[in-house]
Amino acid sequence: MKDTNKKAVLLLADGTMFYGTSTGLDGTAYGEICFNTGMTGYQEIFTDPSYFGQLMVMATSHIGNYGVHKEEIESEHIQIAGLITKNFSDVASRTGKSDSLYGYFEKEGKVAIKDIDTRALVRHIRDAGAMNAIISTEIHDVDALKAKLAECPSMEGLALAPTVSTSEAFEVGPEDSEVRIAALDLGIKKNIIRCMTDRGARVKVFPWNTSTEEMMAWNPNGLFYSNGPGDPAASPEVVAEVSKGIASGLPVFGICLGHQMIALASGLQTYKMHNGHRGINHPVKNLATGNGEITSQNHGFVVKMEDVEAADKVELTHIHLNDQTVAGIKRTDANCFSVQYHPEASPGPHDSRYLFDQFIENIKNH
Repeated sequence: MKDTNKKAVLLLADGTMFYGTSTGLDGTAYGEICFNTGMTGYQEIFTDPSYFGQLMVMATSHIGNYGVHKEEIESEHIQIAGLITKNFSDVASRTGKSDSLYGYFEKEGKVAIKDIDTRALVRHIRDAGAMNAIISTEIHDVDALKAKLAECPSMEGLALAPTVSTSEAFEVGPEDSEVRIAALDLGIKKNIIRCMTDRGARVKVFPWNTSTEEMMAWNPNGLFYSNGPGDPAASPEVVAEVSKGIASGLPVFGICLGHQMIALASGLQTYKMHNGHRGINHPVKNLATGNGEITSQNHGFVVKMEDVEAADKVELTHIHLNDQTVAGIKRTDANCFSVQYHPEASPGPHDSRYLFDQFIENIKNH
């Protein structure tokens, strides 16, 4: 029988401690701590490969209310290392649910703690910045927790695409489609693939370490570079292949980590942000149209604005309105564009879905 009164501890790398209780999902987990401000879509967030190995703080106070559904996953497994909440709901009041959130985490062997003052925690992370942390219902000794936390690697310099990428190529979408998109899987979300197949495309998803030559052998007429976890600068071999893809002359589109890889392949640099952007209500401005978009975002690294402004063959297309960081670029010498945020959303608004239409149109007009 689960014990939901058991003491739980959260220790941050800067020595700050928070105390809560167990959800019954006991154990110890560590990783970079981050927070998401979305009030819905927790299942999609937890299964997003871009969150691989991170401790997730949900800023909204109630998590688990509507359970989980087998169709609302972005990968086959929960990707976060552990969950930190204020209130963890055992009651899942939703018709057609596949399971409760507790049951889902239990099957995946994931740790979750509750009764943490998440408002104070989010304020601390916002001010102090992203850092590693550890949660435990088993270890309460501070020195023992610090020793365990010391095993956690820094996100900076960490290449994680090999951990979350498919091991074998696979194809989806109509077999007779004239639009054939070769997608490099750096941690691709299911809804990204769906947004392309819903527009009539045939998509072949390739493992992260596939050569451009092998992707081109499939005879695609568009190349896509996906989202994913980790430090983009830690994968120079991927950057080299992205450079070849851009040079191929085919229309190219990149999202999140794929966007950063395109930037690195274009001679720009990336850097680790103070605490990143993670939520479903981030404002972005399309500089070509002047329109604002409410976007879904999840990234801890970003392209250097000064590099974009100084580049001869790169143009800034979108800007984040909260902090004026780079949200989108395009190459002026190639049929290539990319965005830092998530136009497929899931969860989040659909303001930016037009980017998939733009990519398909680029392919058809090529």
